[in-house]
Amino acid sequence: MSATATPWQRLPADLAAAMRPHLPATVAAVAVAVTEATPAFAAIRDAKFTRDVRTAVQVALDRFIDLVGTEEPALPPGIREVFVALGAAEAREDRGPEALLAALRMAARSMLRTASESLARLRPVGTGELIDLSDAISAYVDELAAAGTDGYALQLREQAGEGDRRRQLAELLLRGDGLPGAVEAAASRIGWPDLDVVVPVLLPPEQARDARFRFGADGLVVERGRDAVLLLRAGTRTSRAALTDSLVGRGAVVGPALGWARVPASVRLAELTGGLVGPDPGPVFVDDRLSALTLRGETGALAVLAHRRLAPLAHLRPAQQDNLLVTLYSWLRHWGSRADVAAELFVHPQTVSYRLRRLRELYGADLDDAVARFELLLVLARRLDPPTTDGGPG
Repeated sequence: MSATATPWQRLPADLAAAMRPHLPATVAAVAVAVTEATPAFAAIRDAKFTRDVRTAVQVALDRFIDLVGTEEPALPPGIREVFVALGAAEAREDRGPEALLAALRMAARSMLRTASESLARLRPVGTGELIDLSDAISAYVDELAAAGTDGYALQLREQAGEGDRRRQLAELLLRGDGLPGAVEAAASRIGWPDLDVVVPVLLPPEQARDARFRFGADGLVVERGRDAVLLLRAGTRTSRAALTDSLVGRGAVVGPALGWARVPASVRLAELTGGLVGPDPGPVFVDDRLSALTLRGETGALAVLAHRRLAPLAHLRPAQQDNLLVTLYSWLRHWGSRADVAAELFVHPQTVSYRLRRLRELYGADLDDAVARFELLLVLARRLDPPTTDGGPG
């Protein structure tokens, strides 16, 4: 026997023929045994995970049968990649390599039992054959474990690099001084192409790890000692309903959704709101506190309110905007009295009626909403009644 002979080269030639008819049942039995005997796997209730385990068992058994009596290496590149991917998946799921290695040990025992029973159905099996079979299966499973361990290590290195890339983008966004090209390139490197609107969330520092897990690829988490900042790219997960569900009871303060260049302003408003409301299980939304912040002189809050409340008029010509805004401001201050608006603006009442119909078309039900009317009044007061330079009334 050559010193370089493979362990499976010594296996009896009829082993493959003995095992193949029972392969489908064997795959199912080994897959169930591997899952149920590994505590970390037994708790997983996921159809994809079940399919992945069954596929891996199928590939492993098919390859082992093909190896019987040959000098071939255990795992050609295509098959090895299946088990490299399994190890990488364990790293991504933060389970550690122990669960995969335990599952492979269980698979080795199941393979030995199945192979020896299959051979025994054909003929008596000698002790030497059982020893050779045990050696071959052990060597083969060692190769599977090595591939899985390599995949685990590769994924950890990739995640370390991914973490660096995500931190770089988060720092650029929080500083607010990055060139557009640099920010866009950093966003693309983590799979955030066409980055536009970002929603910042302030969390207690102990919530940082959970936030990373909960929001995954959709969020960046920066720990700052006193708190943690979660930066979310706008999408379905940043709707108010979704954020309420995912952040309830976590002490979160949700900043306004603004363009990425205004992340520092949004974070500041979240910090101010946190100080305004004090400890709160939350989530607390800055959008609900913009008026209070504006009344405290926060120009950032006023800017957000102005952008939102004047957005329906943004497409109009400046002269049209001015006419509608002065009319709306007067109408709000005079509690809807068209006669008083006409007298103040020196226009015909029909002109007032026309402008109000146009405003109704643009604002809809907001003109009947008390909160919206108050916010409009705040915005228009600053826009149309700016303070005078001598400190007198505006």
